[in-house]
Amino acid sequence: VLGLEYPGGVAIDRLAKEGDREAIQFPRPFRSSSSFDFSFSGLKTSLVYYLRKNPDPGEGQLKDICACYQEAIAETLTEKTLLAAKEHGVRTVVMAGGVACNSRLRTLAKERFAEEGITLLIPSPYYCTDNAAMIGALGAARLRRGETSDLSINPYSTSRPRYIRGKGMVSG
Repeated sequence: VLGLEYPGGVAIDRLAKEGDREAIQFPRPFRSSSSFDFSFSGLKTSLVYYLRKNPDPGEGQLKDICACYQEAIAETLTEKTLLAAKEHGVRTVVMAGGVACNSRLRTLAKERFAEEGITLLIPSPYYCTDNAAMIGALGAARLRRGETSDLSINPYSTSRPRYIRGKGMVSG
């Protein structure tokens, strides 16, 4: 949509560092909802409409667009994760996967989780370029609880049985 190089998240993060996070008001999806659900399709649509009204943004405006778009995503992810942690009494959260490389998300989440007294563990970006850190954290947690899987476990994410926090491996 923005015509940035791949991967887009890295490019947005780089440009956003020099932008004004308050220049444009993009929506925060499901902000008023007490559910843990979120979707960024409406946010992306809002960006498309903004670009239709403001075609060919200059470099400074592009930096502001990136900063504001990134802020909406970082706020949403942080708020929904905090909501889930508080509702389920979670005192430690691990942020992992590619999105955990985003500098604004890392900063905002550290601030907000500290305010709430919840420990936030974020691996070095080197370990966040895929979901290996998340899979490792889940495996370590399961092992501490004495949960193991034999070699017959199916490696495909859409297969059953599946792991559900607090319930372990479940079928269906």
